[in-house]
Amino acid sequence: MITAGRSILHFDLDTFFVSVERLLDTSLNNKIVMVGGVSDRGVVASCSYEARKFGIYSGMSMKIARRLCPQGVVVKGDSGKYSKYSNMVTEIIREKMPIVEKASVDEFYMDMTGMDQVFGIIKYSTEVRERIMDQTGLPISMGLSENKTVSKVATGESKPRGKLIIERGGEKIFLAPLSVRKLPMVGAETYKTLHELGIKTISTLQQMPKPAMEKVLGKNGETLWLRAQGIDNTPIKPYYERDSLSMERTFDRDTIDVKKLKSILRAMAEGLAYQLRLGNKLTACISVKVRYADMENHSRQERIPYTSCDHTIIEKALTIFERLFERRQLIRTIGMKCSHLVGGGHQINLLEDSVELIQLYQQMDYLRKKYRNSKMVTRADIMDQENLGVWNPWNGEPPVPPAHRHA
Repeated sequence: MITAGRSILHFDLDTFFVSVERLLDTSLNNKIVMVGGVSDRGVVASCSYEARKFGIYSGMSMKIARRLCPQGVVVKGDSGKYSKYSNMVTEIIREKMPIVEKASVDEFYMDMTGMDQVFGIIKYSTEVRERIMDQTGLPISMGLSENKTVSKVATGESKPRGKLIIERGGEKIFLAPLSVRKLPMVGAETYKTLHELGIKTISTLQQMPKPAMEKVLGKNGETLWLRAQGIDNTPIKPYYERDSLSMERTFDRDTIDVKKLKSILRAMAEGLAYQLRLGNKLTACISVKVRYADMENHSRQERIPYTSCDHTIIEKALTIFERLFERRQLIRTIGMKCSHLVGGGHQINLLEDSVELIQLYQQMDYLRKKYRNSKMVTRADIMDQENLGVWNPWNGEPPVPPAHRHA
């Protein structure tokens, strides 16, 4: 039993996309399954445990995955289905748990501190987990400890369909023998740096002097060192459906120039999508608002599968605008909003059937971060309109001359 102090619970749906596909098509059970883009240019978004034995992992090129396992079954991903089941699980958890953070479409943190005074945390958490599996048919694993890092790692170690409880005081011992790759903060680049230093296990990282880690990795080095010791005071951030990002533009002179209005919407959508990826967020709802010259407001919103991709958000915003802009009167203000935000497991949508598209987003975001100016990279149709004097959504400054742009 977790003693006095914080009690942080972590739920993670096992191979979520694969589990949904198997739920809807039982012929996939016990088979090697890879979900993602079905062409050779596609990417593996999720794969079954059977596939992982062949060295296949999320983010791998589907062409390489097929080469590693020709007998594997490839299923084209459907983010609409996954959003539906994610929402089903979310509703069950939010109904039963006091403080919930939805970290991604298939991952949840809950603060259970103090609940042992009413009933046992382990017993209650287990019952909620079983209810999720009974009502949705999806397998889910859980980890419980005094903080988010240890609970997440515990969940990973308990998979599939397992649960693991780390008692207070046992965090450092539990983490020690594991690979540093198991720590949530360690991505490909950080792992490469640690590997070059001879740090392969968390135990080795625990023994490193904290100043040395700060010197190598900066402030992240200090945080990583603390996490390796089993120390993480990060609070649970309650999940609110109303969290949103928005932009709007009020014109100096009312307009009915549809080409200009659509160009501004594209620019807004591109800007909001970048902000989503920057914050590792996904949106499930797009809203467009217009205020006419007579100050009358009209708005419309539509749900979409979770995404942070420019082209998906742009397409939906333009579709909504076409349905919304029926009066054909002068417009004073136009705006759009991305809402129903959740943390994103990936910065980009691995279900998109193109490795090149994913790499394009990564490179665009890299350049924007490097030059700290999102106008350095933008779409050609938006750029053309900016050169005609159309507003830029990034910071409201005058358009950058074409010669200074990066294609």
